[in-house]
Amino acid sequence: MKEISGYIEEGAMAFLKREYKVLSVFIVVVFFVLGITIQWKTAFCFIIGSIFSILAGYFGMRVATKANVRTANAARKSQNCALEIAFSGGAVMGMCVVGLGLFGIGVLYIIFGSADIITGFGLGASSIALFARVGGGIYTKAADVGADLVGKVESGIPEDDPRNPAVIADNVGDNVGDVAGMGADLFESYVGSIISTLTLGAALYGDFKGIVFPFLLASIGVISSIIGSLFVKGDENSNPQKALKNGTYVSSVIILIASSILSKYMFNNFKAFWAISVGLLAGVIIGQLTEMYTSADYRHVKKIAHQSQTGPATTIISGIAIGMYSSVLPIVFIVFAILIAFFCMNGATNVLMGLYGISLAALGMLSTTGMTVAVDAYGPIADNAGGIAEMSGLPKEVRTITDRLDSVGNTTAAIGKGFAIGSAALTALSLFASYSHAVGLKTIDLLDPITLSGVLLGGVLPFFFGALSMEAVGKAANKMIEEVRRQFKENPDIMTGKSKPDYKNCVDISTAAALKEMIVPGVLAVVVPVLVGLLLGAAALGGLIAGAVVSGVLLAIFMANSGGAWDNAKKFIETGEHGGKGSYAHKASVVGDTVGDPFKDTAGPSMNILIKLMTIVALVFAPLFKVFGGVIIGLIK
Repeated sequence: MKEISGYIEEGAMAFLKREYKVLSVFIVVVFFVLGITIQWKTAFCFIIGSIFSILAGYFGMRVATKANVRTANAARKSQNCALEIAFSGGAVMGMCVVGLGLFGIGVLYIIFGSADIITGFGLGASSIALFARVGGGIYTKAADVGADLVGKVESGIPEDDPRNPAVIADNVGDNVGDVAGMGADLFESYVGSIISTLTLGAALYGDFKGIVFPFLLASIGVISSIIGSLFVKGDENSNPQKALKNGTYVSSVIILIASSILSKYMFNNFKAFWAISVGLLAGVIIGQLTEMYTSADYRHVKKIAHQSQTGPATTIISGIAIGMYSSVLPIVFIVFAILIAFFCMNGATNVLMGLYGISLAALGMLSTTGMTVAVDAYGPIADNAGGIAEMSGLPKEVRTITDRLDSVGNTTAAIGKGFAIGSAALTALSLFASYSHAVGLKTIDLLDPITLSGVLLGGVLPFFFGALSMEAVGKAANKMIEEVRRQFKENPDIMTGKSKPDYKNCVDISTAAALKEMIVPGVLAVVVPVLVGLLLGAAALGGLIAGAVVSGVLLAIFMANSGGAWDNAKKFIETGEHGGKGSYAHKASVVGDTVGDPFKDTAGPSMNILIKLMTIVALVFAPLFKVFGGVIIGLIK
């Protein structure tokens, strides 16, 4: 067990080290660009935001790679012991995200005393998040696809079988994609929501109310997450999902009570409370809807499993349809949250006040981020624990416990992605409001051909971005498949268990592919908004962001939920339904799961970071666009 967990930890930390070396070049370049074009204070905040995002991912993954083997060992005693350790490991990531985010913004505001300057911190967090999410997603899915297609489909060996050369890379990928990647994702959402609320609050109320209120709310959120984590307790016969939900519900109730008191004390009314509440409620509902469409406890996943009996084609068709259906209700509730938050803060008479209400809704949704990330990071720890149990040859009853925890982890991961996507929509909108205020943009005129051009460019960007990341997974997976086949062919003793496979080669393939392929999508998200703002002007950039938010949120929900549904349909069949493991339905479901892997863990989750990064780039470079925006249009006119 120690040996296998050592391989996983070594691979994960090696990947992070190489990734951070590549990112250091990007950080230095952007630092000088910001310093020269905007100001050096903003550039300094960018450096701090980048470093804090890196630290959150590093600390979280360091603990996750220790907690996996301890969870597997605890499963030899009881389910509850294993659950407690897996969740505790995830809680480190959760508390690092909210702790470093709030601490970084707070200290920088004390130093500089300006909400406009600390937007650089948000840009640093968003930039690192995109690279971490895309790089981690490519890494984990290249390994996962290779391990599944050659191991399970072609060779007929179980998942996490130590004879599979890609199995260590697959387990490493769970950490770099779902711990470091998701942590960085919600870190930048959390930071972005606080910064947008500070910016709009300062414009509305001046320094005291506008600045103190979001800091107090975020601080209460940290405390509520800590208290909520203490309620994650289960028993041997209960569903672990129930224990994890208890923590989330307790955190949410504390936020509701505290925000009502805070709203009355600070503003002498409950308007801010209603805005916060509707955001928090929308987040919880989106999480439940995501569970409904991706959990095997509900009819949608069972429908995919049923369709798998007629082959891979019907598996793919039903999964795509369910992903499309799943995008409807979350958007409806996001719209309700936006409208209620806007109008309950007097948006009808004071637009800026209404926009502040939307930013409070985003902050309310993200107020329990510590608990959300903890629950999400629990998933890959439980997944790794199952892999270690399988590879170590632990008794069947141990694997039964880890499988149960892992199955819940798949659902919590899907809920985490749904939450991240929902929060992205509100955060991007509130950051967009801050940008509009910064450049003096009061309306977006869709009849203006320049603005409409921006909308169309923004709408197509998530598709182009998704294509790049999906293709990157395909390229890396091809190399992984060839390597696994080569090892099986050249060393027949691997299949008999007499010889160990070369895990290191597979880890190197995933690492090299991830680092190479993450560069273009990451740079694209930063460069395109700047070019559009400079060449076409501030209004066209506003259209670009609007188009990207609409198509990006829809694509993200569709891809994340399709992938999650395919994954759990496969696991549902593996419980013995429709012929169980090795059946025709199972092989079809493995194909569906393989298609869904880059959907749910690479392209889909990256969309929400893309739209937030583009929005914060627009906000940071807003002073530049006010002076130099619309160069091409000026020449044409």
